[in-house]
Amino acid sequence: MKFLEKIIHKHEPKFAKGGKLEKWNPLFESFTTLAFTPAHVTKKGSHIRDGVDLKRTMMMVIIALIPCLLFGMYNAGHFEMVAETGNRSLPFMDMFWSKLGAGAFIVLPLVVVSYGVGLTVEFIFGLINGHSLHEGFLVSGMLIPLIMPADVPLWMVAVATVFAVVIGKEIFGGTGMNIVNVALTARAFLFFAYPTSMSGDTVWMAGKEKAVDGFTGSTAMGDLATFMGDKASVGGQAIADGADALGAFTHEYSILESIMGNIPGSIGETSVIACLIGAVILLITGVGSFRIMVSFALGGLASGFLMNAIGGNAYLDLPAYYHLVIGGFAFGAIFMATDPVTAAQTATGKIIYGFVGGMVAILIRVLNPAYPEGVMLAILFMNVMAPIIDHYVVEANVKRRLKRLKTA
Repeated sequence: MKFLEKIIHKHEPKFAKGGKLEKWNPLFESFTTLAFTPAHVTKKGSHIRDGVDLKRTMMMVIIALIPCLLFGMYNAGHFEMVAETGNRSLPFMDMFWSKLGAGAFIVLPLVVVSYGVGLTVEFIFGLINGHSLHEGFLVSGMLIPLIMPADVPLWMVAVATVFAVVIGKEIFGGTGMNIVNVALTARAFLFFAYPTSMSGDTVWMAGKEKAVDGFTGSTAMGDLATFMGDKASVGGQAIADGADALGAFTHEYSILESIMGNIPGSIGETSVIACLIGAVILLITGVGSFRIMVSFALGGLASGFLMNAIGGNAYLDLPAYYHLVIGGFAFGAIFMATDPVTAAQTATGKIIYGFVGGMVAILIRVLNPAYPEGVMLAILFMNVMAPIIDHYVVEANVKRRLKRLKTA
């Protein structure tokens, strides 16, 4: 690395102001600050804690996402083989390396397209505006493919990434200025533009269910959404009137399988264990917010218990804790709701932000079958509400201090 650093410093004057390659300085600076310690550092200020810069913080989030990425590849490979063989009872741990290879062939192109397209857009804006690469996309580029179905077309990922970077971030001024989560903006764009490719009963390995007898592309959330309609189904099998629909669901998607993650779903969201490993990394390094993670889960539980109290059908009667381990709830609580740019900033505000977000996620998920996964919409809604929450928290703190001042 020292050898590479010497080469970079040797050519640095060419990219400095007045140099022959001055206009390419944003690209040069982006590469050097990503690989080495930035030349420009903060000299003073009460906010200084350590020598970690924003790029290093973003890298910690990427490291925390690696368990979800690896498990997502293996899970995609497993269901790819289930689709090809038609054997729904194929043991999950059989043919480990074959499944991991098959999953990598499915997932890695999505990651490459996300980073390739997103960074290209970032560099274009950097060259136009004369600034280096914004660090935020280092994480967004990994999050975007992880919240997509395994067989989403690559061109959709590319279009959604361009939309998310331009409309979701650059239009507001870049990293640190966006008001909504960039990765969720990409998913929301595809969800409303191409809904059949993002949700429903044929989004998992779509196109193979016709060739394989008895195989469907349904996910746990897609099946639960049918419970709010006229024709309930689980795993592609219709539930007869009067039958135990909830029992059929919990048999098809057991709590243990849901926690482990060997069920269909978006690439990075299925394994609660992988998400929790990422959460531990984020909390140990101080990157993630414990208040938001816990309050989001408690809000989801509160909303689940409320649905149980209402009752009336299998979806409403689904045990509250089930909501925490299916769909994108765990992934959203750990990696999406805790986005430091779009989340609440005050300590009390983080608790309110997380709790209300968890409640809204389950309310949308259960009461509106048109949106079988409510986590995305709930977090986007709370992103918009975060500044208002912080405003009233600060106002309340000011009023309390003024009151104490008067009585002192």
